[in-house]
Amino acid sequence: MSNVNNGELDFGDPQDERKPRVVPPVAPAPRVVKPAAQAAVGAQAAPGGNAALPGTSAAARRAVGAAAGIAVHVAALNWQGIADELNAHGYAIIPGLLTDDECRDMAAHYAQPQLFRSRVVMSQHGFGSGEYQYFRYPLPSMISALRNALYGPLAAIANRWHELMDLPDRFPADHADFLARCHAAGQQRPTPLLLEYKAGDYNCLHQDLYGEHVFPLQAAVLLNQPGKDFEGGEFVLTEQRPRMQSRVEVVPLKRGDMVIFAVNHRPVQGTRGIYRVNLRHGVSRLRSGSRHTLGIIFHDAN
Repeated sequence: MSNVNNGELDFGDPQDERKPRVVPPVAPAPRVVKPAAQAAVGAQAAPGGNAALPGTSAAARRAVGAAAGIAVHVAALNWQGIADELNAHGYAIIPGLLTDDECRDMAAHYAQPQLFRSRVVMSQHGFGSGEYQYFRYPLPSMISALRNALYGPLAAIANRWHELMDLPDRFPADHADFLARCHAAGQQRPTPLLLEYKAGDYNCLHQDLYGEHVFPLQAAVLLNQPGKDFEGGEFVLTEQRPRMQSRVEVVPLKRGDMVIFAVNHRPVQGTRGIYRVNLRHGVSRLRSGSRHTLGIIFHDAN
């Protein structure tokens, strides 16, 4: 499987899809993972139906600074529940990670070209329709805080996955150490990005690989409200198991929700032991309105 250098996305080889012998059952929809503090004391509903984490409200974040507040929020998440969902389904939803104001501020970055190192028009590369921009270093403080705070607990999950799949790479606990590994191999370009879709736009199924060193999990945050700001544009995951048809998941997200998902492979327990399944992700056609997404990838690009 080779990388597409000009747009930096790997869409796989269509020959990977084999003629199926068995149709796999559709797994039950995963539960939404609530923060650990909510599991202990019970969730309090926030506007829009997302659960609010005590101590990390919008007012609390303003008091300590948004970046510091989001790091506290991430640290308090129910990471065992997240790991369980990732192991069972290949993705986990974190509701209301960003506030409405934070989503609006993040989406407004798209119109500030000085923040980005490159812009990709998807139709020019056969990736779909729409566009996205990669942030340059230094990253905006909120994105840097999210990337750093998420990496540590995800590295523990990633190491367990690689152990189960008998893959040699292991990931350090600190993100700076992992980035040093990437940079030493020539992967020095930052990969966090903002995606923008208008009516008729879509994103083909793909994998965000970018080079030799690949962190096996990534995250995306929806910055607009479905049904209000746009229609359609669902986040989609496909999972290809050996000698089986590909299984599709449509991931339900609201504004501010984060989805954490597998970049390319994940381990699955079979009747004869652990085997590896291949995942791709994309976005269905936007029927109306506009949609912005923040993508957080932990390895840098060559």
